Amino acid sequence: MKTLIYGLTLAAAVAPSLANAQVKIDMTLVTCAQYLAMPPDQAADFAAWMSGWFNQKNGYVWINLQAYARNVANVKAYCASNPGDTVMAALQRATQK
Repeated sequence: MKTLIYGLTLAAAVAPSLANAQVKIDMTLVTCAQYLAMPPDQAADFAAWMSGWFNQKNGYVWINLQAYARNVANVKAYCASNPGDTVMAALQRATQK
């Protein structure tokens, strides 16, 4: 009986940790259509994350909120006319302007 109780206690302790599995997403493969279909709050988080990642890869170590807002608007405009392209391609084009 004690073994059963210990077993159930152990199973109950381990079960919640199994439910919190992580999902891996290759952010460089997200298309413009997927980005534009995101809810506004998720799109804002995605844009901020991609901006930080892209800036780090290019060696930018400062924050420019005006440039960020301009780049987000440029990416959205590019994505609206090129839904099959990746967001990474849109980012590269948006920062060249």
